[in-house]
Amino acid sequence: MEIVRNPETIRRRYPYPVLTLGNYDGVHLGHQKIYGRVIERAREKSGTAVIFTFEPHPLMVLSPSTCPPLLNTFRRKMELFESFGIDVVICADFTREFAATPPADFVKQILVDQVGVKEIFVGYDFAFGRGKQGTTDALQSLGETYGFTVTVVPAHALKGEVVSTTRLRELVREGEVEKMAEMLGRFYASEGTVVPGDHRGKSLGFPTANLLVHNQTFPKRGVYAVQVETGGRRLDGVASIGTHPTFGEGKMTIEVHIFDFDADIYGQFVRVLYLKRLRDELTYDSKESLIRQIHKDVEKAKRVLREQGRSETPHEKIP
Repeated sequence: MEIVRNPETIRRRYPYPVLTLGNYDGVHLGHQKIYGRVIERAREKSGTAVIFTFEPHPLMVLSPSTCPPLLNTFRRKMELFESFGIDVVICADFTREFAATPPADFVKQILVDQVGVKEIFVGYDFAFGRGKQGTTDALQSLGETYGFTVTVVPAHALKGEVVSTTRLRELVREGEVEKMAEMLGRFYASEGTVVPGDHRGKSLGFPTANLLVHNQTFPKRGVYAVQVETGGRRLDGVASIGTHPTFGEGKMTIEVHIFDFDADIYGQFVRVLYLKRLRDELTYDSKESLIRQIHKDVEKAKRVLREQGRSETPHEKIP
């Protein structure tokens, strides 16, 4: 997959570009429905499946105080786009100057002149350009002027509920990772770098990897059955998100105990996939009662992983 970080640097014509636009933080089933239409149409025309997106999130520039915490990192989005079969991602640097571009100018100067767009697929709630003046009706009108077609893809519902990034942000705050997995078509994940901790897990008999998280949001405090992707492998484990109330600390951390694993992964990139929330964060009256609970958490996590068909192959290669 080709990634273009500045649309003005495009110097070649893509074969029959079929394009969608959006920030696409959630990359959920509704978004995937749009990508699928783009890819299907591009293949039919022997063309190019294109996503046009923005970095950073527009609200980070226009109204940082109202920008919601993001679900995915740029790296994760690119990996997912490629896995779906997207050919080209054009990522505009979102600035106040870019935001001030009138919708008609953006379409003519970038989508038509630079990209050579032939067809556009957008979601039902899509808006673009200065002040979000670019409605789907405006985009269709511009398509008639410049010779491209516009298809509006309806909302995707799951069990009677519309799948949306806003709803996913609510679910992650609630720790509803199983429902998130249904709406994402994959397990929700935190990713980051393993950093030194206080080594308390090791003293309790359960060494942990402490994660410096790159995501802006992660699930509600508690204990989760997880899978950990690191070094080309997917490992089984249990994760604790919280503030160590038993020890009176207060600093939020994500710590992961990986089963049957003792390699040094300090400084390495890892991804933690949340399968199931096991319990709330609790405070214990003694170190011994905490250790007993951790044993229970590990056994429960292993049961969950067995039910998922994962713990039979704890060191599975990442596909």
